[in-house]
Parts: sequence; C-alpha cells; structure tokens
Amino acid sequence: MKNAILWLAMLASLAGAASSAGRAQDKRPTAREVIAAIQEHVGIPWQKETVDTFKAGNPDTAVTGIAVTMMATMDVLQRAANQGRNLVITHEPTFYNHLDVPDGMPESDPVWKEKREFIDKHGMVVWRFHDHWHRRNPDGILAGMVHTLGWEKYQQEENPHLFTMPERTLEELAAELAKKLDSPVLRVVGEPGMKVTRIAFSPGSAGFVRETHALELERVEVLLVGETREGETVEYAADAVSEGRKKAMIVIGHVPSEQAGMEECARWLKTFVKNVPIEFVPAKQPFWTLAERKAGQ
Repeated sequence: MKNAILWLAMLASLAGAASSAGRAQDKRPTAREVIAAIQEHVGIPWQKETVDTFKAGNPDTAVTGIAVTMMATMDVLQRAANQGRNLVITHEPTFYNHLDVPDGMPESDPVWKEKREFIDKHGMVVWRFHDHWHRRNPDGILAGMVHTLGWEKYQQEENPHLFTMPERTLEELAAELAKKLDSPVLRVVGEPGMKVTRIAFSPGSAGFVRETHALELERVEVLLVGETREGETVEYAADAVSEGRKKAMIVIGHVPSEQAGMEECARWLKTFVKNVPIEFVPAKQPFWTLAERKAGQ
C-alpha cells in the first residue's frame, strides 16, 4: 500500500512538471519582448535617434500573432485583426508622415481618428521597423528585393545597389519589373528601344541628391526608384534623355519597390521569435489605371 501511494505521488509530481513545462512553452511574449529580441538579433548598435518605435497600442500586450508589412494601411490592419495578429511590424509610417504625427491635421480628422480607434478596439500594437532594417548588413529591404527579382548574380560586389546584366531593351526591363513585382503601374522616362545593361536600384524614396548622383554615374544607364518628385529627379532624367544621353528612369512606386524586403523580414523573424505565428501581410496598391479598366471590360 505504501509503495502504491509513493507511486501515485510520483506520477502526480511528473504530471505537474509536464503541465508547468507546457505552460512555459505556450507563454506568449509581450510586444515589448518581441522588439527586444529584434534589437538583440539585428546585428548593429541600436540608435537612440530613430523612428523605430511603438506607434500605437500597449507594448506590454501579450502577442497572439505578428503581421509584418510594408505599410500598416487600414486594409492591412483589418486583415491582421481578422487573422488574430495583434502585433503589426510596419516599415513605413502608419499615420501619414515620417514621424507618424501628420502636419496640419487635427486629431479629430475622421480618417486618422477611425484608424486609431480601430487599433485600440482590437487591442493591437503597431511598431515601426525602418532605420535599423535598412542599416543592417546587408540592407534587409535591398536583400529581399534582389532575391525576389532574382538579380543576385548581377549585383556589384563593391556597391550592392548597382547591377550589370545581360542586354535588353528598356521596355523589356520595365515589363520584367512589372511582372516580378506584380506592379502594372510603372512609369518610364527614356527611349523604349534603348539597349541597357547597367542598372542602379534605389528602393523607397532616396531624394533628389542621391538619385541624381546615381543617374549621373557613367556606369549607370537606368535608375530604378520607388517614388520621387516629378519636378526634380524626373525632370532631370527627362532633360538627360532630351540631350541625347543614354539615360533612363523607371518609377516603380514606393510600396512595390520595398515590399519584398519586409517579406524577407518576416522570414528573418521566424528564425528567433518562437511560440507566436508570424505572417507577411502585403500592403495592397490602391492605384488602378484606365488601361487596366479597359482591358477588364
């Protein structure tokens, strides 16, 4: 009888230990703990002056799932909430300017207000991952984009933003980009039949100085950009073409020029963030063209 009691006590002890281990394994990290893990694994010193901060929600919220996206649009937030992803890691601003405090817009603005209320209602947390994802080596955005384009073998070792590839026409290059990036809304400055081999890629929005410095390089024939100001770099490229220079420019759009870089981020997060489902949620482009509309009729 005594042995039976000891045996039962041992079984109960083992069951309790297993239950405790299961609870520990199932414990969800908080949003703050997930971001601390990112800071630990990103591979570069964390900067004090950065936009990589929490933008909405309570950082101590337990994370039920992570949605990684290029831009936390209302559509992305709705899809993330529907899938139980309450931590949204976004590359670009959530609230319409670089610091997520839109200039000249009152907090009572109905669109801004509804977005904030949606985040609060669904217990979501939004954190931005921009500066350090670009600064790591290799640049996380560029690495993801190059992988999606399949351009690794054309990438210059001394400058990863430069590519030398087999000859094709400017029009063929634009068509390849549109297909691989699922972005029919491309705009091109240059002669469609111009043969090109030397490409510079500037994802996102680098600005006039960096863009024109790239385009003026002798070894660059085509500059690929995300977005730019039409009265600045676009005008410069148009003047170069009018002057008979072998130059061209392709404007891809900000979201498609960096989207695959955040898909790469989701893959990277899965290597060290455990016990939490992680999903890449692409930001949909809101644009459509008349040509597309006519083709669909």
